Amino acid sequence: MTASGPRLIEHREQRLVATFVELADTLIADFDVVEFLAGLTERVVDLGLSSQAGILLADETDSLRFVAASDERTQVLELFQVQSREGPCQDCFRNGTPVAVAQLEDERERWPLFVPKALATGFASVDAFPLRLRGTVLGAMNLFHSDAGSLDPDGRAVVQAMADVAIIGLLQQRELDRAHEVEGQLQYALHSRVAIEQSKGIIFQQASVSMADAFEMIRSYARDNNAKLSDVARRIVEGSLDAQALTARR
Repeated sequence: MTASGPRLIEHREQRLVATFVELADTLIADFDVVEFLAGLTERVVDLGLSSQAGILLADETDSLRFVAASDERTQVLELFQVQSREGPCQDCFRNGTPVAVAQLEDERERWPLFVPKALATGFASVDAFPLRLRGTVLGAMNLFHSDAGSLDPDGRAVVQAMADVAIIGLLQQRELDRAHEVEGQLQYALHSRVAIEQSKGIIFQQASVSMADAFEMIRSYARDNNAKLSDVARRIVEGSLDAQALTARR
């Protein structure tokens, strides 16, 4: 091991501890569910546990809906998984157990629609983890990898722990103690996501930027103005905030 080896390991461990503290610290003013879950997908990538990540949550009919992704291409793939009702997140949610696929190419028969789409997006393997509470599965998180091979046991344990802490954090924030209250929290996230997607499209048109840049403009404005991401999105949809206002602060 090189001299830098121990320092790299120590740095990664410090980032991992900081991530768990962040996931548990939901008792803050203006807590935003969508921002929180988007942050979870980004932390998984930052820690080197996947190339990209996405989260689907169940609605009141127990159908999975898109909530968060670490980048735009992953969002498209997650939306495809929702529409086709096929893929690792769907299986993970239905069975309540993790899914590990080291070689997507070998799963064409299992997921005839999803696999070609995932391969075309640039992913070679995938892991999926249930978002659960006391035996109730509320959704699933996908980890997409550019190379073949799924996570090792330690990596899977870390990701499942992050998912569990995130759900506990949501409960802590709302001080929920009943299953229907949990569902209400998650429904808010789903409805907020609709407004965010609409606002991205509006800024995309107004500013002539990519969808990824449009989202970053909206999120940066929300952070700089201590506002909820979902509230900023609704203002854009309502017409009280536009691309010019988002960039005026710079």
